[in-house]
Amino acid sequence: MIDFTNQTAIITGAGTGIGFAIAQALAKQGASVLLNDFDETLAQQAAETIRHSGGNCVACPGDASDVAFVRQLVGTAVTTFGQVDVAIANAGITVFGDLFTTTPHAFETIVNLNLRGSFFLAQEAAGQMRAQGRGGSILFMSSVVGHLAHPGLPVYSMTKAGLEMLARQLVIDLSPLGVTVNAIAPGATLTERTLDDPEYIPIWSRITPMGRPANVADIVNAALFLISPASRHITGQSLIVDGGWTSVGVPPV
Repeated sequence: MIDFTNQTAIITGAGTGIGFAIAQALAKQGASVLLNDFDETLAQQAAETIRHSGGNCVACPGDASDVAFVRQLVGTAVTTFGQVDVAIANAGITVFGDLFTTTPHAFETIVNLNLRGSFFLAQEAAGQMRAQGRGGSILFMSSVVGHLAHPGLPVYSMTKAGLEMLARQLVIDLSPLGVTVNAIAPGATLTERTLDDPEYIPIWSRITPMGRPANVADIVNAALFLISPASRHITGQSLIVDGGWTSVGVPPV
């Protein structure tokens, strides 16, 4: 257990899945959480679930790729909780299509949310952390496909690799402020979306060296470590959480 009492965290794309699990864990361990999702119903339901369990959580639905909204998101955290200590750019979208079938619209949609939204969340959150003068943590959500090619994901993979480079690059600007910036690259993970596929667990259990896909707790534990005081000298790094899959690279076929 890591104590996040008196900490405020912003998490985008947290209505379900990994983002929600991180928000839930942070609130359980004392943080005040501003929970974002594009889907207003999901955002409100997720925040209510956390409050019902005794956590301090406020929903802020909206488009995390919209720079004006991202500014509003950080402003809401400050007006509601008085500060920003942690920013987790979890919102992202996956659109399948190879080089020849990817449309400009699909390209822009993926890049705008995965890269632009993450970049400007970091910019706005870091600006607030600089004003506060006591450091903080920023975390990007990458993927194993930022390390190994996967059929049908050229643009998505590009954005995830880009986030890891962004974490390294921002060390230059953020280290003097006492702000750490890192990325997590999850592998196959059991979420509401992946559990809809009856072949998901058998396939990924067979090709993952540890014998199973990750569950959300595996990703949550890594995230909490990287935004906690236990990792204050770790910055500009990407932590792969995939049960060893990128070490062998067996395709899911």
